[in-house]
Amino acid sequence: MTEDDLNSPPRNSPPRPARDTGDDLREHEVRTALLELLAEVGTVTATEAAARLGYSSGLCSFHLRQLARHGHIEEAPHSGGRSRPWRLRQYDPCADGHAEEQFGDLARGLEDESWQRWLARRDQAPAEWRQDEAFSAVAYLTPEEMSRVADAVRRALAPYRDREQRPLARPDDARPVALITRLFPLLPDAADAADEAGR
Repeated sequence: MTEDDLNSPPRNSPPRPARDTGDDLREHEVRTALLELLAEVGTVTATEAAARLGYSSGLCSFHLRQLARHGHIEEAPHSGGRSRPWRLRQYDPCADGHAEEQFGDLARGLEDESWQRWLARRDQAPAEWRQDEAFSAVAYLTPEEMSRVADAVRRALAPYRDREQRPLARPDDARPVALITRLFPLLPDAADAADEAGR
């Protein structure tokens, strides 16, 4: 019997009850952490991931299998035994584009999925967590200014980064919160660009 056997729900078991928003945010956090770890180290088992990330091996095993089921990771070659290493899915750059772009698309997809889940189930969150701080803005920046804004955001978040690896540093009422920042230049619509060229 393997670790995956121990952590898999029994066949024909009833569906799990719906989880609260905090669990959904944690699910996103765990999968993102696993993907980032795989991008950093190449291959990892559930036990190794648990030791590096501070989650249980059962939780890591479950989410590794879910990522594999959706085609984002795959089993790495190994010599047998109980160890089951995983790696990011090997993309053919000629067929699928660059692996880095694929990873970025995956991360954005997970972000969007978590955001839609939050919107659909916000009323199920504890009262003090029913608000969000989503906002957007357009600013006219030079490339250097855009980099400085990104650096300022990173510096603002820096005091909280170590809480991921150090659970004891978290206040009692802290929960995982998705922090998503995208800075990119707005390109003109194709029709607008054609009008500009015709003038």
